[in-house]
Amino acid sequence: MYDVIIIGAGVSGAAVARELARYKAQICVIERCEDVCCGTSKANSGIVHAGYDAKPGSLMAKLNVKGNAMMGGLSEELDFEFKRIGSLVVCTKNDDRSKLEELYKRGLQNGVPGLKIVERDELLKLEPNISDDAECALYAPSAGIVCPFGLNIALAENAATNGVEFKFDTEVKNIEYTEGCFELETNKGTFTAKAVVNAAGVYADVFHNMLCDKKINITPRKGEYFLLDKGVGGHVSHTIFQLPDALGKGVLVSPTTHGNLLVGPTALDIEDKEGTNTTLSGLDKITATAGKAVKNVPLRSVITSFSGLRAHEDGHEFIIGQAEGGPKGFFDCAGIESPGLSSAPAIGEMLGGLIAKEYGFEKNPRFNGKRKGIVRPKDLTTDEYNKLIKEQPAYGTIICRCESITEGEIIDSIRRPLGAKSLDGVKRRTRAGMGRCQAGFCSPKTMEIIARELNIPLESVTKAGGNSIIIKGVNKDRIDCEVAGR
Repeated sequence: MYDVIIIGAGVSGAAVARELARYKAQICVIERCEDVCCGTSKANSGIVHAGYDAKPGSLMAKLNVKGNAMMGGLSEELDFEFKRIGSLVVCTKNDDRSKLEELYKRGLQNGVPGLKIVERDELLKLEPNISDDAECALYAPSAGIVCPFGLNIALAENAATNGVEFKFDTEVKNIEYTEGCFELETNKGTFTAKAVVNAAGVYADVFHNMLCDKKINITPRKGEYFLLDKGVGGHVSHTIFQLPDALGKGVLVSPTTHGNLLVGPTALDIEDKEGTNTTLSGLDKITATAGKAVKNVPLRSVITSFSGLRAHEDGHEFIIGQAEGGPKGFFDCAGIESPGLSSAPAIGEMLGGLIAKEYGFEKNPRFNGKRKGIVRPKDLTTDEYNKLIKEQPAYGTIICRCESITEGEIIDSIRRPLGAKSLDGVKRRTRAGMGRCQAGFCSPKTMEIIARELNIPLESVTKAGGNSIIIKGVNKDRIDCEVAGR
């Protein structure tokens, strides 16, 4: 019997788990995939929004502004990459300036600091590559960029080191409630809890509607992106938005925390909750509209494309708290679309605190809110790096040439709390495979390291868990011959 079971190990579920780890309680996170950050949280813009877009007084507005303010301190506590670079919403000569002014007024109501409208002369000083049609822009200096994987993994690791259990490859099939107890039927048996947090992303409506009289509907909203090479990462220095429409903030152009350039997303409502394939029409739309706010976007430097799904709730509002029309102890964390990533620290604090108060959890005096990430040789001085190599020689072997990722970093990513078990797991933690060649060079060696560290056959190593097997069978005689010839 757990005190609380959280369904979903995305950024919202991990944030709630970390907050509940501050208390003396038995907490468990159940995730159907093989790792944290496998759904909506892994495929988004990585933007920490300032908070001017959401309707004043809404949960989206309040939690966005608060989450933004928390992000800097949290990145220092948990050692993930975050940069406060500011954002610009561009108004061109073909746009309605009054819509930009409305965003400005809304931002002031929401408490966004430092907002101002800049005219073309000042805009050109901020962004020399701004569109020739740009006349003015809403400047929000508090906006930033974050590594979405880094944030999610850091929250989950810190929760785990403070006692939260994580169950992976465990899919919830059904939930029943009887006499103050929830029974969650999964592919790995039945789990029981006094309370349940529904943080299941695009599937949150499925679990809500199992138990609640008042139904909700989550529509997967697909967003497709281009990721460009680091060689053009400096094309802009702020996150550049177009004026938003009914489906979102439009195609943006932004640096990433790792030095790439990101262009996208599209916005298309679909029915398939697993529909993360990219499409020719979607990528063509990005190509056609990317230049509206930024000129000469270097799309010839695209190294990959990807898509993600936003969990769009019909009322376009976060649903957080005791589920309406549901049994006591069933808490929703649903409809967490943009600005969900920005709001995650505040969502965790709000919902975790609410549950702790409801059940009278005592504070955990042993809670440690600090976490140290993987050592990055690029952040070390030459002397520090040489010392590290002497102590741990694996840090002297480069595995991923594009990103200069060492064997030591990959080993650490596997051995740490909630360590990587697949190529994608290593990639999200270290960036091995995220460079220009997109894992074309480093995959075989990374697979060997995973197999060795996890003590599994090479043919059992997967790209992303489940049935994503990369090789079928190994010619052992050939491998022995190669080893003997070294």
